[in-house]
Amino acid sequence: MISVDIQKALGDFNLNMRFSSDSRTIGFLGASGEGKSVTLRCIAGILKPDTGRIVLHDRVLYDSKEHINLPPQKRKVGYLFQDYALFPNMTVEKNILCGLSGVRDKEEKQKRLSEIIEKMHLSGLEKHKPGELSGGQAQRTALARILVSQPELLLLDEPFSALDSYLKDQLQEELIATLEDYPGEVIMVSHDRDELYRFSEEIIVLDHGAVDEQAKTRDLFDAPRTKTAAILTGCKNYSRAERLDDHTARLLDWGMDFHTEGVLPAEFAHIGYRAHDFVPVYGEKTVNSFPVEVGSQADLPFEKNFYLVPQGNRESPLICWFVQRDHWPELQEKGLPDHLALREDKAMFLQD
Repeated sequence: MISVDIQKALGDFNLNMRFSSDSRTIGFLGASGEGKSVTLRCIAGILKPDTGRIVLHDRVLYDSKEHINLPPQKRKVGYLFQDYALFPNMTVEKNILCGLSGVRDKEEKQKRLSEIIEKMHLSGLEKHKPGELSGGQAQRTALARILVSQPELLLLDEPFSALDSYLKDQLQEELIATLEDYPGEVIMVSHDRDELYRFSEEIIVLDHGAVDEQAKTRDLFDAPRTKTAAILTGCKNYSRAERLDDHTARLLDWGMDFHTEGVLPAEFAHIGYRAHDFVPVYGEKTVNSFPVEVGSQADLPFEKNFYLVPQGNRESPLICWFVQRDHWPELQEKGLPDHLALREDKAMFLQD
């Protein structure tokens, strides 16, 4: 269990981070500059908050009122930096031994070193230096240096940000497998939604230095509550919306009224709709559809992307309609639809 309630001013940026969680794997999702890494540094003790409190497993790491601020080496928190921060002139073995600097018993130190080298599949690389390692080997070495110190919490600061997509997928699988039997909690920072979907049990969305939304990962992607969360989970289509009654919303940017069988939420400011979920309508307009015309299109290897506007409204934000390969024959036969329809179960009613 981790509980964080901290404030930190950095120039014009103000962090006001408040959350608690007992999930084993937590993802911080947000655009660059929203406070993800700053929060990790505060938890690790690298950066001191201005005010607030941080508690890990009933241990107070920081409390401004009680004047508690444990140094990093006493927090039992491991921090994996983006570039892994291995010492370039040290071997794999010596880098890992840095994580055992507090262990005085030589036999215990050697035992733990041998165990972690075997666990992290680094056998045979003990005398190699970081420049001689592959990306996966370097990451495993950095993790070994952290895990050998037996931290209660592991912080991962965008560990895949500098990798190409093929290597990124491979190392993500390696990391997940490596941490399967890690007994502590893990917080991963990323701006990559797919990365966090794959890794996290729970996701915390950050916006302007504060928590915008916190939810179980699948719940967040299926039904985000805010426009920021919807954008960060990949939703590309939005219209300003007004609630007319329990079963009708006016979609201002798309020029239509949206009718529902279920009762609409009491408050919302936008409707969100994912690009793959539109239903093409040929011929006459149907319920919950609106006429569209093509702005542009892009042919990709596995899907066609159409960028549309509501008919007669070129001022509207572009509407993204993505068609996967198995629906191409219908497009070739019928051409572009006259209308796009929205499904009630796919519509997201969002707050600002």
